[in-house]
Amino acid sequence: MANAIYPKAKESLLKGELDLEDNTIKVVLVDTGTYTYNAAHDFYNDLSGVLGSGVALSSKTVALGVFDAADVTFTTPTSGTSIEALVIYKDTGNVATSNLIAYIDAGTGLPFTTNGADIDIVWDSGSNKIFAI
Repeated sequence: MANAIYPKAKESLLKGELDLEDNTIKVVLVDTGTYTYNAAHDFYNDLSGVLGSGVALSSKTVALGVFDAADVTFTTPTSGTSIEALVIYKDTGNVATSNLIAYIDAGTGLPFTTNGADIDIVWDSGSNKIFAI
């Protein structure tokens, strides 16, 4: 699988229903041995293989079709878990209504195995940042 924006998120973005800058947007670590990307998935409750809790993105920007945010840190995740992907989602406080936005499994440092130390996610500093549409 390659990086993808979930189709329902594309629809919500195009309809103006999903505001990446003003909504609470989070990222989670995902073990693809448990979760497989599916274009029909639309909400957080479709995910499995999630390690820990989501980390909120800060300093979010949208400019010229590019979404970016400050780098994030996952603090002391469980050791020994294989992480092959990141999933970005809008957190509504309810897993049945928290929209999946992007699936990222291709990037520097992916995959990796957790060792109990903090995990820093450094977004692309090039033209794509987190993702571009």
